[in-house]
Amino acid sequence: MGWIPTTEAERLEMLDAIGAPDLETLFDPIPESVRLKSWKVPPGQSEMAVRSLMARIAARNTTGHVSFLGGGYYDHFIPAAVDALAARSEFYTAYTPYQPECSQGTLQAIYEYQSAVCRLTGMDCANASLYDGGTAVFEAATMSIRITGRRRLVCHPSLSPLYRAMLETHTANLDVEIAGGKAPDAETACVIVQNPGFLGSVADYSALAQQCHACGALLVVSFNPISLGILKTPGEMGADIAVAEGQSLGLPLGFGGPYLGIMAVRKAHVRKMPGRIAGATQDVHGRRGFVLTLQAREQHIRREKAMSNICSNEALCALRALIYLCMAGKEGLRDVAAQCHAKAEYLKGKFMVPGSHVTVLNAEPTFNEFAVRLNSDASGAADRMLGRGFVAGLPLAPLGAGESGDLLIAVTEKRTRNELDDFAAALEIESHGTRV
Repeated sequence: MGWIPTTEAERLEMLDAIGAPDLETLFDPIPESVRLKSWKVPPGQSEMAVRSLMARIAARNTTGHVSFLGGGYYDHFIPAAVDALAARSEFYTAYTPYQPECSQGTLQAIYEYQSAVCRLTGMDCANASLYDGGTAVFEAATMSIRITGRRRLVCHPSLSPLYRAMLETHTANLDVEIAGGKAPDAETACVIVQNPGFLGSVADYSALAQQCHACGALLVVSFNPISLGILKTPGEMGADIAVAEGQSLGLPLGFGGPYLGIMAVRKAHVRKMPGRIAGATQDVHGRRGFVLTLQAREQHIRREKAMSNICSNEALCALRALIYLCMAGKEGLRDVAAQCHAKAEYLKGKFMVPGSHVTVLNAEPTFNEFAVRLNSDASGAADRMLGRGFVAGLPLAPLGAGESGDLLIAVTEKRTRNELDDFAAALEIESHGTRV
């Protein structure tokens, strides 16, 4: 069947509905400098020529920097087996496993991933999965609205400003109120916290969970998966919904994706949970098998009653997380978390000695990330640190999360003592304003 385009009358009707006089107006927010000027495609080349061209372009990337960048995405070690297993064709090319009779491997992997997430978080049920940490926060918020019937979302100060911006974007056309603050009231659907917080500080939200439940609200905890090797779990704190960015569990930074949104909930709320859910069952012969269950997605029921529109092979990222968790095991995850914490404390200690030109801002305990204040502009210092071989961290002022000299620094198990020492010395020079 051929493609049937819209008519001119239909285009004008749609433009009128959104208040745009013409098609070009839709593109006004896009800077002219980055707009596509032409669809002209160059002539084709041989495979050898294309590979050579791509190699030259790739060689322009600088990959040897030592990274202290965080803010939700971290430079963790990924065992080679994660790539080797996840790249097997039966996983790599699989689509949504609607037909259990030919998708048992994928369905079992999803089921095992859900089980691992439940053990990790101390929650009852998990899905597999969501797109990333930020959209997981949005999904948790709308899930809270469905459960409570309330429209107010309280974003705790610990929540990442990136996640709050994503939440505001996704709810822009919904009847939702987004408020700041630390406590719920009778109109609150949920309070959304982050632990460790965006600036790295660790807290126990058990008392806040009790406050939420006392007034009929839910507690949503956005967590760092690696941190649960040594920190109290969302389940132990009394969270109703736990969400996370799963990139640290075997996913490369990859210039921004693909990433993994983790979600786990209390059993009482499982029917309101979005995303794919696999369950274990038995066939008529008593043999164990796996199926998709509670499929309240937009193609299964009336779209306005759907719980999810999560599509594509997002489960491939969940599979990588499962392989990583299985390879690490309970003790391995605890060891990675302990190394991240110990190395961050070592680096933090470098800036807490008399005479340091770098001031640590965290009064509370931290996990693998902390904020500092330089005596110079953090964005400029970070740019200059690239010349010293370091991705220094995340300047906070552009995010509205700090002053011009504030920098968020993350440390993972990959950082060596020499790298920590060299980084501390270089940052002291940048903060002091001395150029060498």
